[in-house]
Amino acid sequence: MKPNRFNGQRVLVLGLAKSGFAAAELLHSLGAVVLVNDASPEDGNEDALILRSKGVEVICGSHPQDLLDREFDLIIKNPGIPYHNNVLQQALQQNIPIWTEIELAYLVSEAPIVAITGSNGKTTTTTLLYHMLNIGGKNPLIAGNIGTVASSVAEQATENDVIVMEVSSFQLAGIENFRPKIAVWTNLYDAHIDYHGSAEEYAKAKAKIIMNQESDDFFIYNADQAELQPYIGHGRGERVPFSLNGKKQEGISADDELIYWQGEPFVKRSIIKLLGQHNLENILAATASAILLNCDKEAIENVLSSFTGVRHRMQFVKELDNRTFFNDSKATNTLATKSALSSFDEPVILIAGGLDRGHSFEELRPYMSQVKALLTLGETGNRLVEFAQSCGVPFAKKVTSMEEAVRAAYEVSKEGDQILLSPACASWDQYKSFESRGDAFIEAIMKL
Repeated sequence: MKPNRFNGQRVLVLGLAKSGFAAAELLHSLGAVVLVNDASPEDGNEDALILRSKGVEVICGSHPQDLLDREFDLIIKNPGIPYHNNVLQQALQQNIPIWTEIELAYLVSEAPIVAITGSNGKTTTTTLLYHMLNIGGKNPLIAGNIGTVASSVAEQATENDVIVMEVSSFQLAGIENFRPKIAVWTNLYDAHIDYHGSAEEYAKAKAKIIMNQESDDFFIYNADQAELQPYIGHGRGERVPFSLNGKKQEGISADDELIYWQGEPFVKRSIIKLLGQHNLENILAATASAILLNCDKEAIENVLSSFTGVRHRMQFVKELDNRTFFNDSKATNTLATKSALSSFDEPVILIAGGLDRGHSFEELRPYMSQVKALLTLGETGNRLVEFAQSCGVPFAKKVTSMEEAVRAAYEVSKEGDQILLSPACASWDQYKSFESRGDAFIEAIMKL
């Protein structure tokens, strides 16, 4: 661990979720005076009890009006807490630094960090790279939105390890010194406007991933996407573009047959098992990162020829009676579902729907021609049925449960069809998370 700069610091940890617990525990061990505050009722919260047993003060149930009277040196906030929160607004007025715990992770880590962000593809890219480095003997540790809380991983990391960290715009909004050795930005689409306030602020949060990089660092980015171009000059790291538009002399690129590194053939695309053009982008980003970390080509090829997807993200589940089931529950927006549909040449039975945020589904229209049936769920169910009918989908029906959706999808399908859960909506109207929704899909399949 790097030299301790937190001994004696007065730190407020706002939000007692996984990241808050880990940050409080680490800061306490470093000699900081820590107060944890969470607006939710305690109700026997085990994390609160553990922290109290170690001597950390915990206040649950509200944000006291006089909370900042204690003159904190620093606030570590849960990434999901918006900046219009009253405590954070007061802190901004008092010029108290407000961080998310990935900043803390960077400041304690001896290991170099590969930070991966993007509107879509973060998890797949992170997982691909982790497996490449693991097989290549590079001692990777996985952290962030995927896996273990970043500060917990960083506390244990040594200079011989590599931390592969998935980072969100919520986390990046709260950094100050965070400097990844390799920064990866997969793509940029409008998302989380309700949190950031505008598409521009969302993009600026993403762009902070490179703001502290120096000339001996690397920035891997999507060169095919115009929306990303205004932000690529915000850092000083060496730029490594990736592109699907044929062989390029710089960075990593692909044509119909090969993946190229710096204009030279690297691997044949025919070995790749992971479906979809969007996943080819993720593959290029992960492969470039692995090459820059001196990972053996054999290890990279091993992963490309065996990896079939992340759980809940275009995950192959089962083949039953010559129908193939794919779990894409992580597709919580139309962009992700569009990418999923574009992965198939065969007819698709689509299961979609969920939380209604009022978003349009028009982006899906060009891809609905291969959807032969649609089963819809949740708040957007009726809207999706009407949309499918306007697209000429032969069969569209709203159902009440995932089990009913899966059974109906099977009954309407024929041999050779693909049955795909790709909701294009968040899960919170019916499930606590997209993971729970995906698990329900898998369970329903097994009941067939």
